Amino acid sequence: MKQSLKMTLAALLLPLGFSVNAATWTVNNEESNVSYVSIKQDQIAEVNHFTQVNGQLNDKGQFTLSIPLSSVSTGVAIRDERMKSVFFEVDRYPRLTLNANIDPKVIKDLQVGEVANMEVEANLELHGENQRLLLEVSVAKLSKSSLFVASTQPVIINAGQFKLVAGVNKLRDLAGLKQISYAVPVSFVLSLQQ
Repeated sequence: MKQSLKMTLAALLLPLGFSVNAATWTVNNEESNVSYVSIKQDQIAEVNHFTQVNGQLNDKGQFTLSIPLSSVSTGVAIRDERMKSVFFEVDRYPRLTLNANIDPKVIKDLQVGEVANMEVEANLELHGENQRLLLEVSVAKLSKSSLFVASTQPVIINAGQFKLVAGVNKLRDLAGLKQISYAVPVSFVLSLQQ
């Protein structure tokens, strides 16, 4: 009877062991940052960021990042509102989504304290458009349940690739500026936890 009970308990607990080993990594919003630099009048650069960053990396290496564009933060309330309504048009296009595949073996084999540098092909969906990007990233394993992923060089996003030129021009006119750059460098630091 005891042997039968042990086997039953083992059978019930076995799936739990697999789920722990194959757990999904989840982006920790409070410890993550996605920011970009906007340039106006040829020489004035301003750092902006998003206050909400959501994402997951599963055991097959499939990574998804989702950012509600209404969480844009420029440090100026009226500019935030213009970014939401005029530029991103959040009523029609509420979020940015990035999907990528990362070699799961790299993550699995990474030891605590080690860093792996890699190129990652990703698909970015923004403003109803999809574009392929090549990301240069560093992945560090901080603990058995904590990963740190950061861009090693900025990703240049061009407004023309995402049908955002008209939005840039409207922002320029509303602000009474001669120029706002159509290209912006984007950087990210993501904290993922199991």
